[in-house]
Amino acid sequence: MTVLLNAWQDWYCPNCPQTARTRPLPPGTSQFHNCPGLHDLSAPLVRAGIRAAVVAEERQDYLNGDTQATGDDGRPYMAVRTVYDDHDDLVVNAGLAHAEMRT
Repeated sequence: MTVLLNAWQDWYCPNCPQTARTRPLPPGTSQFHNCPGLHDLSAPLVRAGIRAAVVAEERQDYLNGDTQATGDDGRPYMAVRTVYDDHDDLVVNAGLAHAEMRT
């Protein structure tokens, strides 16, 4: 007799009520969502059973005309950091490029 296991991975957001259930993902990967508790930025979900904090890091330098993604509060955020007990993960919001076509 063969036993078939039906494995699931549960996720949660420490900043909003968002939860998810997926098939197990490879190590080092994560689920993302647009978090209303984190200024509508794209933030990772945390695996259930793991204690972590997800924080938005505001851009510290002057924009000087650069186009940067902003949160729902209009402030430019350079990164979203997930702080675990033993390490941090960082998702960086790179500057945006734009072009104009002139005739």
